[in-house]
Amino acid sequence: MSLSHQLLPSHGSTAPTVPRPKVAQEAAVLTVQDGLPIYYSDDTSPVSAVRVVHPTNPKAPSKNHSIVMLYLPPHAEMELHAHETEETYVILSGTGTMLRNGGNCDVGPGTFIYMPAWCDHGIKNTGTEMLTILLATSPPNP
Repeated sequence: MSLSHQLLPSHGSTAPTVPRPKVAQEAAVLTVQDGLPIYYSDDTSPVSAVRVVHPTNPKAPSKNHSIVMLYLPPHAEMELHAHETEETYVILSGTGTMLRNGGNCDVGPGTFIYMPAWCDHGIKNTGTEMLTILLATSPPNP
């Protein structure tokens, strides 16, 4: 079997639609401790999260996407919900069940889950350790 690949000039970028700023932009280098803790609701307690890259975080005020660390202790669950943003979960540690209308599936380290806008989704920690998820949204959730 031969492997083929696509060469992407300029990392696959098309012609820019946003002008390059006159002042060079700098990358923000952060840790989770630089993020902003968020509390979803009484219904999702004890699930917690930290907004690391988000318009509300002055240390990394993105405009078009967000990066959040989501933590679910053993037996915690985020029930099915949907929102207008696209979202991707990357399971970093722990094990769980991804809740979907099309059927639930087991997830663990290295699993990527992509959810288009308004896709019903939820997640449950089925293991004995913290389920840690890197969560990316575009555009950022409010």
